[in-house]
Amino acid sequence: MDYQLDTNCVQAGYTPKNGEPRILPIVQSTTYKYDTSEDMAKLFDLTSDGYLYTRISNPTNDAVAKKICALEGGTAAMLLSSGQAAAFFSIFNIASCGDHIVCCATIYGGSFNLFSVTMKRMGVEFTFVPPGASEKELHAAFRRNTKAMYGETIANPALTVLDIELYAKVAHEHGVPLIVDNTFATPINCRPFEWGADIVLHSTSKYMDGHASVIGGAIVDSGNFNWDAYADKYPGLTTPDASYHGVVYTRDFGQGGAYITKATVQLMRDFGSVPSPHSSFLLNLGLESLHVRVPRHCANALKTAEYLKGHDKVAWVQYCSLPGDKYYELAQKYLPNGSCGVISFGLKSGASSDGGRAAAEAFMKELKLISIVTHVADARTCILHPASATHRQLSDDQLAAAGVSPDLMRLSVGIEDVSDILADLENALKTVR
Repeated sequence: MDYQLDTNCVQAGYTPKNGEPRILPIVQSTTYKYDTSEDMAKLFDLTSDGYLYTRISNPTNDAVAKKICALEGGTAAMLLSSGQAAAFFSIFNIASCGDHIVCCATIYGGSFNLFSVTMKRMGVEFTFVPPGASEKELHAAFRRNTKAMYGETIANPALTVLDIELYAKVAHEHGVPLIVDNTFATPINCRPFEWGADIVLHSTSKYMDGHASVIGGAIVDSGNFNWDAYADKYPGLTTPDASYHGVVYTRDFGQGGAYITKATVQLMRDFGSVPSPHSSFLLNLGLESLHVRVPRHCANALKTAEYLKGHDKVAWVQYCSLPGDKYYELAQKYLPNGSCGVISFGLKSGASSDGGRAAAEAFMKELKLISIVTHVADARTCILHPASATHRQLSDDQLAAAGVSPDLMRLSVGIEDVSDILADLENALKTVR
């Protein structure tokens, strides 16, 4: 039976049988017993279902992956040890040395560094396009060796909104999949597959966990991209894998299972970026309340954005659900029920020679309820100055390309009483000169 999104948050992924635990069990075991070596051999040949080693698969991890898959409306999913691992796997699963990716420039700073530095050293080159690029400009970024397009539904921390339908159209005209990081929106507010995206990933450390308690990532396949139609472009999926006795992923696992199966049994086998079962158990607890928490985050954030926009000491506010925001129309298209709980803003004193860095840092020191942390998108309101932290490694030109001005502060609005959040901001703003 197909259930509503709210019900899937609570119940998808694990259905206990008669006499089994009502709550998802933590299978805290690295290995699994079999009666014969022939039984185990079938697992290593990928001809039988089952578990052979938790680095590749685990019942607790698989149940939570199935829940996230149901929430996004995909055909297969996997969990990883971090969102960073999910970003890497999502691309490296279909690209290798000599290949090229088209990527929206306004992405998380850690992802930008992964793509522009580390994966570049591995021979995968990225072209970063501005978020407002026209269809013609997007087409111009493609090369003969381009293997995918990549972007974030709501960029962290620039808060630009990806035109998913446009990106999907362009990607598919070039015979490549669109990969979308849906971390900030979550499937509660946007399901990118419904707009043409092919692969979705998450840093589950954010709203999905929701309590800043566990690092994790996830990748979900829509099952819609026809890898066999571009067999020469994706030989890793469409030709025999010598490390698994000639398995052909598209042939043996179908269009809806090939991508995740390869990422699991090949990349996870070799890189080992697996979450612990206990971490997945905690993630599942967060997912059970996702549909309740996200609307509260959004409601609090909208009230906070309205307050900041009307304050005489605030120079600018960016929040795509706020009328008048540059991305408001796109947000109404893709995120009509709310966007996220994250706001970017800068102070009027930000016109100083240091680009507003000192003013931002001085303001943040006066906050009491709101914590200065690297994290974002959990139950507690927190703040960060990306130019001094997550994006510190970027030059001013790279900051500009990523949509991060030196004075930008990223405010992650939690689920506390919004009046207390506003009071804390007001007290800190009184010190701004």
